[in-house]
Amino acid sequence: MGIEKVTSIDVAKRAGVSQSAVSRVFTPGASVSSKMAEKVLKAADELGYRPNVLARSLITGRSRIIGLVVAYLENQFYPDALEKLSNALQQHGYHILVFMVSNDDDMVDQVMGELLDYQVDGIITASVAMSNELAARCAAAGVPVVLFNRGQDDPRLNQVTSDNYNGGYQIAEFLVSGGHQRIAHIAGWAGSSTGRDREAGFRAGLKDLGRELVACIDGMYRRETAADAARELFRGPDRPDAVFVGNDHMAFAVMDVLRSELTLDVPGDVSVVGYDDVPLASWPAYDLTTLRQPSNRMVEATVSILLEWIEHGANDVQKIKIDGPLMIRGSARVPQGWSHERL
Repeated sequence: MGIEKVTSIDVAKRAGVSQSAVSRVFTPGASVSSKMAEKVLKAADELGYRPNVLARSLITGRSRIIGLVVAYLENQFYPDALEKLSNALQQHGYHILVFMVSNDDDMVDQVMGELLDYQVDGIITASVAMSNELAARCAAAGVPVVLFNRGQDDPRLNQVTSDNYNGGYQIAEFLVSGGHQRIAHIAGWAGSSTGRDREAGFRAGLKDLGRELVACIDGMYRRETAADAARELFRGPDRPDAVFVGNDHMAFAVMDVLRSELTLDVPGDVSVVGYDDVPLASWPAYDLTTLRQPSNRMVEATVSILLEWIEHGANDVQKIKIDGPLMIRGSARVPQGWSHERL
């Protein structure tokens, strides 16, 4: 015979109060005296009672669950950002339900449809794009969506990114100021706004300073693809003397190939610059110069927008870009007049 589940009726009897009083005690923001709360919580603790959050959501219309859709976690930027998102939402009484997807339209639409079935209060997508049809479904269901670290032209979708274009431009200024003549780019995925914007800013910065890329390869935000790109670019006699790699995850692979396979010195033979400033970038093994994505401010903006829409209804759509600093370390030649004080 199975163990019978403790209900709010059992707690009410034990505490000598009404069932509605028990419900108020376990409802965030509900009015209840401290004496009443103490009695109910004591009885609940003695009986091992836990409220059924999903059942209560049917009554309140709020699940207090945020759906989080993410494409990949091997890039260190995302586990760190997801932890920050989860902590920030928990401070406001919300929890996250994580779904993994590939950047395939059919799979994204399927998973997002499942999230809507879970009656989530809002959705955050991390480096995942949405179809117009799915954006319309979310809008019709009254479920707000914020794109995190991904931009999209759809006027219904809020988004928060670093200023990828300006970041790419800053890196161009840094490398040209360092006297580099043969500058290459192993870009982020061309199918992503982040990859396209970083490359566009980098190209624009080089052009304004009288330089052009000697080579550009799409690294697809994949470690193996970036490693192959490094082999292709640096095995010949006319190798680049600097390379901007579209994110740190790829830059580590590039540095490994340059040092271990091609026995090139970084930064003596070639300067390497990344983008993100994940924790590993500051480790002595890599000491990577990189453009920092301001994840704390990005998370703060994402949570602020989402909760505003959940708690106060539809608002003006926001498309926020947040500037980040160039973290100057030891993987790239430091131009005269630039210093580690720019950290």
